[in-house]
Amino acid sequence: MSTATLQRENSLTPAALTPVSAPDDSFAGPRESIEASFLASDGQEIFYRYWRPVTESNRAVLMFHRGHEHSARWQDFVETSELDDCWFFAWDARGHGRTAGPRGAADSVSRLVRDADEFSRHICDTFELTLDNFAVVGQSVGAVLAAAWIHDYTPPIKAMVLATPALRIKLYVPMAIPGLRLLNKLRPGSFIQSYVRPGMLTHDAEQAAIYANDPLVSPQIAVNVLLDLHDTSSRLIENAAAIHTPTLMLVSGRDYVVRRDAQQQLFDGLSSTDKQLHVLEGFYHSTFWEKDRADVIRQSAEFLRERFDNSASELTSTELAVGSETKYNALQEPATLPARVGFAAQRFALNTLGRLSRGIRIGWKSGFDSGQSLDHVYRDRAEGVTPLGRWIDRGYLDSIGWRGIRQRKIHMERLLDEAIAQGVDRFGEITILDIAAGPGRYVLETIKRNEALPVRAMLCDRDPGGLAEGREIAKQLGIEDRVEFRESDAFDTGAIKSAVGDSNVHIAIVSGLYELFPDNGPIRRSLRGVRSVLHDGGWLLYTDQPWHPQQEMIARVLPNRDGKPWVMRCRSQAEMDALVCETGMERRRLFLDRWGIFSVALAEATESPAAARSTESV
Repeated sequence: MSTATLQRENSLTPAALTPVSAPDDSFAGPRESIEASFLASDGQEIFYRYWRPVTESNRAVLMFHRGHEHSARWQDFVETSELDDCWFFAWDARGHGRTAGPRGAADSVSRLVRDADEFSRHICDTFELTLDNFAVVGQSVGAVLAAAWIHDYTPPIKAMVLATPALRIKLYVPMAIPGLRLLNKLRPGSFIQSYVRPGMLTHDAEQAAIYANDPLVSPQIAVNVLLDLHDTSSRLIENAAAIHTPTLMLVSGRDYVVRRDAQQQLFDGLSSTDKQLHVLEGFYHSTFWEKDRADVIRQSAEFLRERFDNSASELTSTELAVGSETKYNALQEPATLPARVGFAAQRFALNTLGRLSRGIRIGWKSGFDSGQSLDHVYRDRAEGVTPLGRWIDRGYLDSIGWRGIRQRKIHMERLLDEAIAQGVDRFGEITILDIAAGPGRYVLETIKRNEALPVRAMLCDRDPGGLAEGREIAKQLGIEDRVEFRESDAFDTGAIKSAVGDSNVHIAIVSGLYELFPDNGPIRRSLRGVRSVLHDGGWLLYTDQPWHPQQEMIARVLPNRDGKPWVMRCRSQAEMDALVCETGMERRRLFLDRWGIFSVALAEATESPAAARSTESV
């Protein structure tokens, strides 16, 4: 793509959109597409097509098109695959095809990935299917979205086929990504035109002509989406070990659009023990629209059919932990000499000039992971000694990790509000337990916001300083009569039970805690303690940190609340969810920030503590 050609928003005209709502298959044959749409959580109507199975079946294949394209392009794949016992579903991603909006645009790639999760849940609810009988096929940008959905939301699907994933687009312009970042900052909302001609996508002249004359194919893409695609791909490559799904990756041997080395890196990093990479010699970028596509489509279908027939056992948290443990253990080893010099310089700067910043000063005093540090981050008000100190504090507060923390707070408050509203209907009154609250500012603000509802809270922490700060905040908010503060150990089952006493807990919270500790044993004990006091049908709100772009810098430079190096273990979402599930709770909702750093999940207590699964003794 060329940065020289810029366009402003080019929306699909209303005349090109046909309003569609509920599925209607009254006149459709078994392999004819049926049109429908669903509403995303932000109100965007997203168009999709589906193909019914020839024979009755609960198997489904979810298909994600490449950039610029749309769902109708999958018709040949459906017919050629001969997967007659499968449903097929394909959307027009926002900004594409018959889904309204500026062409090639979205708020972010994370929004598209969330759309994918909401699409899958819509399909399950509408067609009475389950995700454990789904498979995924994605091509180019669609393959990256598919991999990101599986990485971030951990659906228990059978398998995925990634065809020429667009992990690194060949931009052919020196310093293209830095240039696009500057453009995105100076001219938000800019678009660029694709340099790719139809003849660069396929050797099939007929398919190239169809592509060239398709009115629903748009050549433009928003700059922010292109940058997000690059950053999301970097995260997937770095954290590929979090993916355990059986995977077939198809790599085109003569691809003028995307780079092969990034595809190989992602494939090599996958933790799946069932993965295959096939290089299609001579193929251009459009894998499933090439001249010799029939054999490749059938090969993909055979891969999916075999995984549908395989009743693989669910992985335990111990099995899912291997990748994150390896990365954590690497941080225990000395860094290379150049890296040590760089980290020493950062430590010196933060421990001298950095102390002019109030936030950095709190971090050195109480630990950068302490409740006091987080409270300063949540308030997001630059403070320090002299204007320079305030300027340094502003930069500190705007670092990507702390921006993610504040987004985590927003997500936590939203899920907490939802749980309170449902809990009042279900239980009549609500008791909230936070087992490692620090000052508990967001819980206190939530109680104040829901002051008309019968809500009380027990805020526990091992740090008396954080609890004292919380009491002061509660007093300022005028809700001290609805909150109890208790010293307690979040990893001691007996201490959790003792702190709760005879109270019924309807909502339990564990936020920002488990990623600070490397071993899963104490976390299992903590979760069992929480489950033992949580009312059946109650909820656990828990956070996770699947990935952090500054994980090594933090480990080498910053101290934690105990004065030791702050070495975090970033657990995959799948691992964290498995730990929760093994103690009798099942995830219902998940929010993730746009950078993929912090997640907030809501799990329901579905089993009694005695019946909860336990994979090993601790």
